[in-house]
Amino acid sequence: MKLIEHFEQGLDAPICLTWELTYACNLECAHCLSSSGRRDPRELSTEQCEAVIDELQRMQVFYVNIGGGEPTIRPDFWHLVEYSVNHQVGVKFSTNGVRLTPERAAWLASPACGGYVDVQISLDGATADVNDRVRGPGSYDTAIAALRNLHEAGFSDAKLSVVCTRENIGQLDDFKAIADSYSATLRLTRLRPSGRGADVWDELHPLPHQQRELYDWLVAHGDGVLTGDSFFHLAAFGPTDGSGALPGLNLCGAGRVVCLIDPIGDVYACPFAIHDNFLAGNLLRDGGFQSVWQTSELFADLRSPQTGGACSSCAHFDGCRGGCMAAKFFTGLALDGPDPECVQGYGELALAGTRTLPAPSQDHSRTAPTRNAPVLLTLSRRRPDAEVGSGADAPPISACAESPLAGFSPN
Repeated sequence: MKLIEHFEQGLDAPICLTWELTYACNLECAHCLSSSGRRDPRELSTEQCEAVIDELQRMQVFYVNIGGGEPTIRPDFWHLVEYSVNHQVGVKFSTNGVRLTPERAAWLASPACGGYVDVQISLDGATADVNDRVRGPGSYDTAIAALRNLHEAGFSDAKLSVVCTRENIGQLDDFKAIADSYSATLRLTRLRPSGRGADVWDELHPLPHQQRELYDWLVAHGDGVLTGDSFFHLAAFGPTDGSGALPGLNLCGAGRVVCLIDPIGDVYACPFAIHDNFLAGNLLRDGGFQSVWQTSELFADLRSPQTGGACSSCAHFDGCRGGCMAAKFFTGLALDGPDPECVQGYGELALAGTRTLPAPSQDHSRTAPTRNAPVLLTLSRRRPDAEVGSGADAPPISACAESPLAGFSPN
C-alpha cells in the first residue's frame, strides 16, 4: 500500500495536531480563521491541559502546533510548553510576538527546551503598511522585534509565517529576505475563508494570475520554503500526472492525519474548519482525545473512500485531489466539487452559481473594534442584510468573556 493510501485511511495518532489554547488575543486580525479576540471562560484549566499532554505522550504524538488566539497571553503558557517538552511532546507555537522578550527568547534558546520547541512569528506584509492593514497598528514592529530577539538569543531556525493574500504576493522575495536576515525559515500558508477570513476573503484572496505567480515562485524556491499542505490546489498548474505537485502532503488530511483541539476541548477535523459541521467530539465528555480520534463517526466517514465527485473526471485530479474542504465549505460550495480557487477555472464557475454561505457556529471577536483593529476589519464586517452566514454584526454565539483577559490571573 502506498504511503498516501495509509494517510487517506487515517493513522492511530495525528501527524499534525493543532491545539488552540485560548481565543484571547491582543490583536484583531481581519482574516483570523478562529475569529479570536475574547477568552472563552470555559477553556481548559492548567491541570486539564497537562492531562491532554499526558495522553498525547501515551499516543506517541511527537509534536503539537499550539496557537490561538495569542497563546502566550495565557499565564500558564510557558509552564505548559515546559511540561510538554518534559513529556517528550515537542511544541511548535505560533505567536504575533507580543510576549517574546529578550529574556523569554533566551529561555527558548536554552537547554531547558532541549530542541523540542519551534517558534513561528506571524507576519502578513513585508512592509508595515501592508501588514498592519490586516493585522493592526504596530503589529509589524512587534513581529520584527520578536524575530530579532530570537536571532540575538541564538535560537535556531525560527519560522516566519505568512498568510498569502492579494496584497502581499508581490512581496515574496522580500519575505524571504526578511527570514534570511534573521536566520529564519519562511513558511507560506493559504488564506482560508473561515472565521473573520470569510468576511475579507473576496477582497484578499489571490487573483488567478497571482496564483500562477505563487506557484512559479514556489517551484523556484520550494526547497527553502515551508508550505505544509496549504497549496495542493496549485498542483493543477503542472502536468496531468500530478508531477507538478509542490512539496507537502498534497491531499486534504482532515480527520486522517490532521485535527484541532480548541480551548474548551472540542475536537475538529481541521484547523481551518472550526464549525459544528466538523466537530468530532469533546475530549472531556467523550473519553479523552484518543477516544475521539479513533472512534469518532465524523473521522470514520472522512477516512472512508472518497469519490472525488465532479472533480474526479478532471485530468488534474491526481494532482490537486479536489482542493481544500474548508475553502469549499465556507464559500458555500459542495464538498465534492471544485476548490473556489481551482486554477483550471472551475471554481470561478461554481462561485458564480447559487450558493448558501454557512452561518458561523461561534465568534470570539470583540463586539466593537478597538484602536488595535486593522483598517480592513472596520471596513469589512458583514452587513446584517448579507447572505446566510451574516452573523458577524450580531452578538457572539460563543460564551466568551467581554475582555480578552477576563478570568486570567496576573503573571
